[in-house]
Amino acid sequence: QVQLVESGGGLVQAGGSLRLSCAASGRPFSTYAMGWFRQAPGKERERVAVIIWNGGSTYYADSVKGRFTISRDKAKNTVALQMNSLKPEDTAVYFCAAGLRSRFEYEYWGQGTQVTVSS
Repeated sequence: QVQLVESGGGLVQAGGSLRLSCAASGRPFSTYAMGWFRQAPGKERERVAVIIWNGGSTYYADSVKGRFTISRDKAKNTVALQMNSLKPEDTAVYFCAAGLRSRFEYEYWGQGTQVTVSS
């Protein structure tokens, strides 16, 4: 069983920055990929960024490329999402998720953290 807990959400003005963190527990923790997703009211869930746990390769949605950076700390079993140059359209609930075998399918999800960007 894997548990994921996000932190770091909040309210920020447009152009500002936030850093989200996700802590994974459940020993031994092992996964193929970790991802950050977001869902705004009335919209479908969007995959924002993915990192391959062992190799470190990263993938980003076009909407955040160049502004967001995903990283992981394997020793601490954490994954972070650094969000810069935030826009009001980035407002959403952000979730981290673990894909045990693929970067396209995610078996475990955190509870989500709200990010609100004011204009």
